[in-house]
Amino acid sequence: MKIPKPLLDKYNVPVPRYTSYPPANHFTDAFGESEYVSMLKSSNSCEPRNIALYIHIPFCEKICFYCGCNAYPKGNENQVSAYMNAVKREIELVSQHIDTTRQVSQIHYGGGTPNSIDSSYIKELNEFLFSKFRFIDEPEIAIECNPAYLDFKYIDVLKDAGFNRFSLGIQDFNQDTLRKVNREPSSIPPAELFRYLKSSEKKTGVNFDFIYGLPGQTIASFTRTMQIAAGIKPDRLVTFSYAHVPWVKKHQLILEKRGLPTAEDKTEMFLAACDLLAEKGYKQIGLDHFVLPSDELWTSLQTGMLHRNFQGYCTRNTTGQVYAFGVTAISQLDGGYAQNRKEIDAYISDIRSGKLPVERGYELNINEKVAREAITTLMCNKRLNFNDLSPALNVSDELVRSSLRIEDQALAALQQDGLIDYSDGEIRVSETGSFFIRNIAASIDKVYTEKVQTYSKPV
Repeated sequence: MKIPKPLLDKYNVPVPRYTSYPPANHFTDAFGESEYVSMLKSSNSCEPRNIALYIHIPFCEKICFYCGCNAYPKGNENQVSAYMNAVKREIELVSQHIDTTRQVSQIHYGGGTPNSIDSSYIKELNEFLFSKFRFIDEPEIAIECNPAYLDFKYIDVLKDAGFNRFSLGIQDFNQDTLRKVNREPSSIPPAELFRYLKSSEKKTGVNFDFIYGLPGQTIASFTRTMQIAAGIKPDRLVTFSYAHVPWVKKHQLILEKRGLPTAEDKTEMFLAACDLLAEKGYKQIGLDHFVLPSDELWTSLQTGMLHRNFQGYCTRNTTGQVYAFGVTAISQLDGGYAQNRKEIDAYISDIRSGKLPVERGYELNINEKVAREAITTLMCNKRLNFNDLSPALNVSDELVRSSLRIEDQALAALQQDGLIDYSDGEIRVSETGSFFIRNIAASIDKVYTEKVQTYSKPV
């Protein structure tokens, strides 16, 4: 696969990632606890009816220089214990407003580094969740892990706690690259970790996560990393584009001194990875996921039923409104978003006083709900029929048209550049267009404006 340089130059501009709509930079501190409680109550009569739970574990043994997550160096054991108790109490406060007949379809632990804390905390919290909520048959229970701090004993505890999907943040197999970004390699060879995770009698999914665009990476070195990964054959391979936003995460400035790859080299890394993984039998999902043909995400894509939230891609079976707990965690409900406080001590203090620790949020109007559905459908399933939105959302055609920027001239330009096919009110994203799908989504976003210091570039 080749991307012509004129296309790269034209479309490599800052655009939202669209993991939410509107993006998180639109959230406002005028949204607080009372607004969140009202949104929680309303969520019980909205779709999807399923519940997805997100648990944010903010602690890390040390901060990687590329990190764009809300993470903090791990403090003493007292802080960890106080934090985990606060998370349980927050769950109790929120669950008071959730209909007890609803079922949980997904739990996801992210961070930070969830496995930086003792496994007993995580097992205890899962047991608490199992006692508090009802669950669908075979829910997805997932955790992100840094393999530098993962061993077989820890895995045994996690399996016993009910986890059936593991995302291993390997990032790169090149030791020099890992040193430059302050990341330690896996404590156990990833192939051994994979075999051990898959040895369970229960069905267990394994993701290997990588980042391209880091100091020390070359097209050849990253291709080699992908070759090693594909040889192990995890269920899913994820190739995240490094998002350089030093105006948000100042520690990323260190990487500028260590030499970031050019945009052209970064593009070639990704394209080489795409070609290699296709040769190895993987199928591309969305922006950056590659899965085996037997994976449920691939089936969902074929039927136009793929979905996505802040935690990643999921099937409609596991899709739920997301109720998020912990510092900086963002709940994604039908009516909008609520984000918790960023500081650990302030978060714990609010919980101890019986307050929901909401720092900011956003309440969607009907036009924004239409735009969210359109952009999510396009980003996930690589096609969008404007005529399908009215019946799907039970709104008028006029409302759909007023909620989106549907300009024939703009869409014709994307088609002329080979990014989409557009006819009869339907956008179909081409193979080349998949690389610029964020730009395509921005083209129908009525409120999008280019802000260099707000959004990262696609490449």
